[in-house]
Amino acid sequence: MPGTDLPDVRSATDVPADAPAYDVVVVGFGIAGGCAALESARAGARVLLLERAAVHGGTSALSGGHFYLGGGTAVQVATGHDDPVEEMVRYLTITSKEPEPDKIRAYCEGSVEHFGWLESLGFEFERSYYPEKAVIQPGTEGLMFTGNEKVWPYLDQARPAPRGHKVPVPGDTDGTKMVMDLLRDQVEQAGVEVRYETGASHLVADESGRVVGVEWRSFDTSGVVRASSVVLAAGGFVMNPDMVSAYTPALGSKLFTLGSTYDDGLGIRLGASVGGELKHMDEPFITAPFYPPSVLVKGLVVNKLGQRFVAEDSYHARTSYHVMRQPDAAAYLIVDSAHLEEQRMSLCPLIDGWETVEEMEAGLSLPAGSLVATLARYNDHAARGEDPDFHKHPDWLAPQDQGPWGAYDLTLGNALYAGFTLGGLRVTVDGQVQREDGSVVAGLYAAGACASNLAQDGAGYCSGTQLGEGSFFGRRAGRHAAAVSPGTR
Repeated sequence: MPGTDLPDVRSATDVPADAPAYDVVVVGFGIAGGCAALESARAGARVLLLERAAVHGGTSALSGGHFYLGGGTAVQVATGHDDPVEEMVRYLTITSKEPEPDKIRAYCEGSVEHFGWLESLGFEFERSYYPEKAVIQPGTEGLMFTGNEKVWPYLDQARPAPRGHKVPVPGDTDGTKMVMDLLRDQVEQAGVEVRYETGASHLVADESGRVVGVEWRSFDTSGVVRASSVVLAAGGFVMNPDMVSAYTPALGSKLFTLGSTYDDGLGIRLGASVGGELKHMDEPFITAPFYPPSVLVKGLVVNKLGQRFVAEDSYHARTSYHVMRQPDAAAYLIVDSAHLEEQRMSLCPLIDGWETVEEMEAGLSLPAGSLVATLARYNDHAARGEDPDFHKHPDWLAPQDQGPWGAYDLTLGNALYAGFTLGGLRVTVDGQVQREDGSVVAGLYAAGACASNLAQDGAGYCSGTQLGEGSFFGRRAGRHAAAVSPGTR
């Protein structure tokens, strides 16, 4: 159901007296919905889980397998990385667009317990660390930096620690699918009723505005069920061009969308139909990584004016965030022959090579003298391990003075940019959907990409946050939804 229109709300008075009743109905079987359903069932609730696709997993099953966790997990301890809870709280606070202290603290203080809960599904994160710059570990290493913890100014505000915990599957193929398969098994063992190829089309509310059920549709068949609580976990809206145009136009035709067919915003619109407030809907995650190999990080990134504008050791989404704000969203990665790597399947194409900087400057149509000056200043400071302009970490500083030189194209439309949406329904720390005045919509919860929780913006996002917060807050929503259901008291 594309578009931006909100679904009609069905009246509780029209629900047949013999309609099936559940304590909790969960909409969507991705990581958030699966965790919500499992925790509700373990709390004693009778749970129905609706999934529009023919299989479980959603967009979660397509992700690389990072969970952003910290505060002293077993992997952090085993690899010698000290990560006090307060440092994790501080870091997530400074990288959030509109930080909500109760959610950040709950997530950080509960991170170690959540790590253990995830492993109890039937797998273990490898107790190993990957030190290089990469989008995701190439092997089965259990830990790496997946954010801007070691990037200025965050480096000076919170003690850095790696928090990207990767599922033990080589590379990014089928990583989270393994977790989703284990979660499916646990959900079934807990007695959750799962209906595939069945989606929620409308919410049912009583005269007070409390959500008391769901109208569902499966192909040409429809029906309604009663519910003490409903948890919306149906994904984001990146696959809905009308919502993208209205809220995040930057995720336009030049970008590859990261999502499943059903990331069409229906869950968000269902929540809004009963008064739920939408938050951070204009925040997209957009990226075009220019590494690996990590040696490329030692180069410098310039815009069409031949000027640097970002520390090149930034997490790839932060770099892309700043590229999008340059003239014509144009940018080039400049590297010398000592750091130029043969390109294989890179998202950012190699433009060409030049014998002199002046020839490269002309070849890229940069203002005369601009790149010569920028490169000279960069090289002069890099030779001393300094970067007074953007405070790039010394680990990634190296003079680019060995000709010939090459340039990679980071320009939007030439590099392969990909993205997804970050905004969703306003919720409490326990996933209760809130109205604009802060009051809760009784009986309604949201988690995962449907909800706005840690509220990181495109520049502050860390890989693993979606799976981390989706599973963590999905569990909280499921437990709270079960606790208010009469059948579990």
